[in-house]
Amino acid sequence: MNTVRGGYFGQILRVNLSTEEWVVERSSEGFLLQYIGGRGFGAKLVWDNLKAHNFMVDPLGEENLLVIAPGPLTGLYLPSSGKCSFVSLSPATGIYGDSNMGGVFGVELRQTGYDAVAITGKAEELSFLFIDNGDVSIIAAPELRGKGCLEAEGLIKQRLGDHSVHVAVIGVAGENLVSFACVNADWSRNAGRTGIGAVMGAKNLKAIVVRGSKDLPVYDLERLNQETCKAMSYIKNHKFFKLWQEQGLMCVIDYANNMGILPTHNFRDGAFVRSEAINGFTMESKFKIGDSACFACPMACGNICLVKDGKYAGTVTEGPEYESCAMLGSNLGVDKFPAILKANSLCDELGMDTISVGSLIGAVIEGYETGLLSLEDLDGEPIQWGDDEKIIRVIENIARREGIGEILAGGARKVLNHWPQLTPLLSHVKGLEQSAYDCRAAISMALAYATCDIGAHHTRAWTVAKELEDGQNWSLEEKATFVVYHQTIRPLFDMLGVCRLPWIELGLNEKHYENFYAAATGVELSLDDLMARSREVYDLTRLISVKRGVSRDDDQAPVRWLKDPVQTGMQAGKTIREDDFNEILSTYYRLRNWDDEGKPLPEIEKRFD
Repeated sequence: MNTVRGGYFGQILRVNLSTEEWVVERSSEGFLLQYIGGRGFGAKLVWDNLKAHNFMVDPLGEENLLVIAPGPLTGLYLPSSGKCSFVSLSPATGIYGDSNMGGVFGVELRQTGYDAVAITGKAEELSFLFIDNGDVSIIAAPELRGKGCLEAEGLIKQRLGDHSVHVAVIGVAGENLVSFACVNADWSRNAGRTGIGAVMGAKNLKAIVVRGSKDLPVYDLERLNQETCKAMSYIKNHKFFKLWQEQGLMCVIDYANNMGILPTHNFRDGAFVRSEAINGFTMESKFKIGDSACFACPMACGNICLVKDGKYAGTVTEGPEYESCAMLGSNLGVDKFPAILKANSLCDELGMDTISVGSLIGAVIEGYETGLLSLEDLDGEPIQWGDDEKIIRVIENIARREGIGEILAGGARKVLNHWPQLTPLLSHVKGLEQSAYDCRAAISMALAYATCDIGAHHTRAWTVAKELEDGQNWSLEEKATFVVYHQTIRPLFDMLGVCRLPWIELGLNEKHYENFYAAATGVELSLDDLMARSREVYDLTRLISVKRGVSRDDDQAPVRWLKDPVQTGMQAGKTIREDDFNEILSTYYRLRNWDDEGKPLPEIEKRFD
């Protein structure tokens, strides 16, 4: 029988902001082994909280639980071990939501001696939570209201007299309950999707501050070091290693454009004729001034960029990465890289998800262009593709809920309630706007978006490249099987507390993670064992959403995927056949042992009692 001998402190910190009380809860070995860490811990804690409230919880209410959980590998000497999950009910979708943050915040949180922090209630006034090597305090800070993420982080460090603390903070958007507000740390590392920043804002929680110096528990340090040396050697000798250090995810701009899946003009087009103006080589040659990396990451995919002249001179930011550049660039017809840097920097400071921002503004531009929106709808100011100055004003208006920003701040569902005529233009699943890969030529990617447990997001399953390159002749069952595999292995990284990029981009063998986990914990679980636990957590997050009303009707393809062929690029003319989509969705449910409405079978739910 496996016994946990390292990897965990076995402690969860529970904080009630309303009563200003906190307790430390001991974790059972069964809990540790079943849910592993990260989003696994978060999903189980959120599930238990929802059950206690008969699943009737307002995402912006005091009773909603916010969990911050690194994994058992976070902070250890192994590739890219800086990840931490933020888990809650999503204000954007009303169902299960999580978002994953890199950087160093999660490492420092582990060093305080807790495996997770679970927060309920609402502070009486704007405050920050300070976790100091196990000691906990809730500190009123009304002076931080209206401050941007970077400014607030600096003021908190100044107040504490310690610039080495790590701060996860919300901006104006979170305070104003923008449904896609994010949480920022380490300058521009974000828990970006599902509106976790609004959850913090609703709790009057401006920031979570951590200072830790505890040694992380490792069962077999020698074995861990040996496995790490093998993995690091593989990574640094990979043929694409140098490119990743030079461009990071920005190298995907050229790939997506060449493959015809780059979101352009609100996903109307699949290729951007001016893509060279916003690609990784333009960034590297004209704007990049340095690298940055998450904890223990040799890939160092963060790019520090500076605008040296022109109207945006002085703008400096870490980024953009691919998603931000695509959604704030080609998707909006913007071909000026300084404008993309300015928009990216502004979203980071205001605390908003760049994917949702780019998607919503794109729908507005196309809506105005096609006559579905009037000048009056746009506050009397026209907006067109590439109009960077107007786009930047709209970004600011969203965060402050001013003018048209009041409507857009509610996210896809509220926008469509207000302007139902935009339904054919605004691609979302369950209220979460589609991330930056067109899927009309790759039905596996459409299935991945439609069945992602948080909405139309790519991090659970990124199958588009494999299908376009190798899988055109695959059967629908083979494609559905591939989606399930991705939705199992990729979330496992979030449970362990590591980044998936060494695996997905450089092909690092998954078996390394089996050995990392065994060395850290002393528990000999095979990769298949770990995958089984990841699959169960996916069942659990689905159950949360089903209890909140989700069914097959919510796993559907947006109108644009089915009705509007791609206009330009390699995939021009492609759409998804509705009959094929319904068939692959039924196949997917069967593979998961869910019924034909997408509900996990009763015996699955019993596992989480």
